Amino acid sequence: MIYIGIDVSKDSFVAAYPAQSGYTTKTFKNTTNGVHEFITSLPADSHCVMEATGNYSMLLLYLLQTAGKPVSMENSQKIKHFSRAMLSVTKTDEIDAKMIALYGEKMNPKPYKIPAESILFLKQKRTVLRQLKKQLTATRNLQEALSVLPMQDPKSKTTVEQTIQFLKDQIAAMEKEITNLSNQEYRRQMEVLTSLKGIGETVASALITATGGFTYFRNAKQISRYLGLCPTYQQSGTSINIKGHINRNGDSYLRSQLYVAAIASIRCNDQCKETYKKLRERGKAGKVAIIAVANKLIRIAFALVTKNQKYNMEHTPVLA
Repeated sequence: MIYIGIDVSKDSFVAAYPAQSGYTTKTFKNTTNGVHEFITSLPADSHCVMEATGNYSMLLLYLLQTAGKPVSMENSQKIKHFSRAMLSVTKTDEIDAKMIALYGEKMNPKPYKIPAESILFLKQKRTVLRQLKKQLTATRNLQEALSVLPMQDPKSKTTVEQTIQFLKDQIAAMEKEITNLSNQEYRRQMEVLTSLKGIGETVASALITATGGFTYFRNAKQISRYLGLCPTYQQSGTSINIKGHINRNGDSYLRSQLYVAAIASIRCNDQCKETYKKLRERGKAGKVAIIAVANKLIRIAFALVTKNQKYNMEHTPVLA
């Protein structure tokens, strides 16, 4: 297998090909024609490897898979730590592409499979929703800043008020679209997840989107790690034994949603309330106990979806 490393940017990408001595590189335009030119240059037994760079890599990824070429899309942190382990201190697009090719050769990453169309659409809608909410917060802050001025321009005030109302309407419409699409494509999973007290349609849809309809992960612990809800742990000999804060990897927006869901479940879900109470009695901090409840929600949610059964407090399956 010949591993081809690819470093992707907005307008172009650099490909690194194995040579007799090290690697050779070539730059292609990040366009349909540029990708097709790259595909025709690939050896028959090639396997492309690239970093996850958001939207910039999606065209290349899609066309490679359409052409039947194996391609892996790896977490950028993995490539970064691998580069450090190889003592690489210089960073250019060419060197990054070579390092990615070497990573593929040493680590043999698994081929990536593009998610279902419904998951891609849900991800796009969630991204738009997140940005709309940021814009609403920024506009409200602007409104508050203008309100303390001794003299306000009526036109400016009206424009800001209209913008806030427009953003609120767009947010409501996008939230409705996300819920409708989730119920349309993943109706049973939505029913199962929302039967768990503390998880509403918004969080249920977000979990389905993040997990590809609960197909990306083998167990609930992997989901917790992906979302950055697992505590860090350091141990070395007898002198170092530290349990640290959560790792904060993954989707910070969904992590905050689960945190809020955990708070709600403590009020309305007896199992979660009992978990929180026991941890607090053992001296755990409030935030630590809430994060533990969030992890419990993930475990129960994963078990319910896996077994395709609604929540029953008296008999709740919990898988590892």
